Amino acid sequence: MSYERLRPTFTLENDKLEELKGIVPEAFADGKINWETLKQALGESVEDEGADAEHFGLFWPGKREARQNASLPSKGSLVPAMGEGIAEENSCNLLIEGENLEVLKLLQKSYAGRIKVIYIDPPYNTGNDFVYEDDYREPLEEYLRRTDQLDQQGKPLTTNSRADGRFHSKWLSMMYPRIRLAKELLAPNGVIFVSIDDNEAHNLRQIMNEVFGEENFLAQFTWVKKKKGSHLSKTIRDMTEYVIAFAGNSDGLELFGEDAYSDKWQPLAKRTNAVKTLAFPACLVKTTLRDGSYESGRYGVGTSSIKFEAAITVKAAKIINQFEVSGPFVWTQTKLDEELKNGTTVALSSKFGFNVFRYNQDEKIKRPSTLLDAKVEVGTNEDANQELIQIFKREGIMSYPKPTSLIKYLVRSVTHFDKSGIVLDFFAGSGTTGHAVWELNKEDHGDRKFILVQLPEPCPPGSNAAKAGYTTIADICKDRLTRTSKNLAPRKGSIEFSFRVLKLRRSNFRIWEDYTGQDLEKLEEKLNLFEVPLVKGWKTEDLICEILLLEGFPLDSDSARIDKLAKNTIYQIKSDEGGHRLLVSLDARIDPDTLKRVNVNSDDVFICLDGAISDQSKQYLADRCKLRTI
Repeated sequence: MSYERLRPTFTLENDKLEELKGIVPEAFADGKINWETLKQALGESVEDEGADAEHFGLFWPGKREARQNASLPSKGSLVPAMGEGIAEENSCNLLIEGENLEVLKLLQKSYAGRIKVIYIDPPYNTGNDFVYEDDYREPLEEYLRRTDQLDQQGKPLTTNSRADGRFHSKWLSMMYPRIRLAKELLAPNGVIFVSIDDNEAHNLRQIMNEVFGEENFLAQFTWVKKKKGSHLSKTIRDMTEYVIAFAGNSDGLELFGEDAYSDKWQPLAKRTNAVKTLAFPACLVKTTLRDGSYESGRYGVGTSSIKFEAAITVKAAKIINQFEVSGPFVWTQTKLDEELKNGTTVALSSKFGFNVFRYNQDEKIKRPSTLLDAKVEVGTNEDANQELIQIFKREGIMSYPKPTSLIKYLVRSVTHFDKSGIVLDFFAGSGTTGHAVWELNKEDHGDRKFILVQLPEPCPPGSNAAKAGYTTIADICKDRLTRTSKNLAPRKGSIEFSFRVLKLRRSNFRIWEDYTGQDLEKLEEKLNLFEVPLVKGWKTEDLICEILLLEGFPLDSDSARIDKLAKNTIYQIKSDEGGHRLLVSLDARIDPDTLKRVNVNSDDVFICLDGAISDQSKQYLADRCKLRTI
């Protein structure tokens, strides 16, 4: 019989170790790495690190713990909060309420390499805002305390004062594990965008160089955030912020900025080019010159002037004779002949300027501009505030929001050529990214989906948000999506503008805690607890959601009950890639006849309680599919 127990934890590091073991099996003995053997196998790729070895990079107190934080498995799970979304039964858009580090860990197996765009707007570390205080030993327990789900109440954020001796270190330790986990989720042809200001832009760039590779750096966009600067400063007017962009793999990546003059003529001569002589056929060049003859010679002004080598004759808005002309042309004769053959139009203006309208001009594009301002239709903080006033019908719900136009520009740049894919924002705030994705889909008939993650951070007492009745920032995000859906949807409950809500909670599996005591009775008591590996009070829908993540199925996977099996309830989840299925039964006892009536193949995974079927039934299933028991 060949089957295994369902693993209640997952880390991408374990998968990487398995891959390494497959490549260099000789470096593993008794489940541990023999470093000397590994170094020998890798040969010249490994630098001999002596005591004086030096490396270029960014180091800070706490970096080792931050790296360890990213590697620790999550002890949590996500549970559906039905009734809090819009048209949620069939929605592929997710709002996850929870601590983003834990959530990123939970998404690793199901979404690794599947996210097309990541946009985040993290705390800027200005000295007045907040940073997440992570306890790398037990991050879930800290989150539960912060959200008052444990007896000891805790606070989710603390002010990171500039007077703190570890001012930059605390911010870096907060960002580093999240950036590392985000990298694993990003598709090879995906892009991550991070908003930041001058306080940490230099440090953020360095940790992203380390995580994504300097070769995958795309740009440091400058966003014009204000129309007018503050008059309070005696030194500078702060008008801009940045968006740092990295690709999963920059090789072959193509980004879209805007259509390139789809309805405009372009100059054929520019003063900075070398002088060339071009020959034009008769009756091909259009012109606004008056009918008549024009003698040979130089026409136009200065270095952009042109010289006709012979006289030309104009009749009915065309030059009717073949002619040659010299000037600072951007094309060679070969290029001109090719363009004319394909249908490019040439015109001569009354001021003797040559212009062309290329045959495929409507297909030409511009790449994204590194200056994000009104010229590329990206708004400012003021525009963002006006958007929120229109949505919530009151002022001051959120501080320093980003305009939807900014995020639309960034998301469009990656998804223009394939208007699908998942957009992730794990510092979701008021939900601007979800709003932007919906608007973009409506504009270009796209099929993009979003995953938003927001901590249920309490709204400060006395704030406009608290006065408006919002308890947490996650509540604001949820309400914005609800209001936006109603504004955008052509009909009530439209799946096109829908979302479902999930919340971070403890795992449905008992978590083993190491016992080092000498009391055998206590040890036996702990072992007996694990005869039933699930916590008391577990719910079917919550456990199935956790099983999806453990088995690498997306949270929006198509799930349905197999109704024809009257004796037992079996849930069937189909892979979005059209391959294997996941079959789950959580009944205390599964009738042997049920198993015979279930059609399974070798790629399918069947999961049930360990005590629900006999050894004979386990053998029967294991011979036909991949059997896992709980």
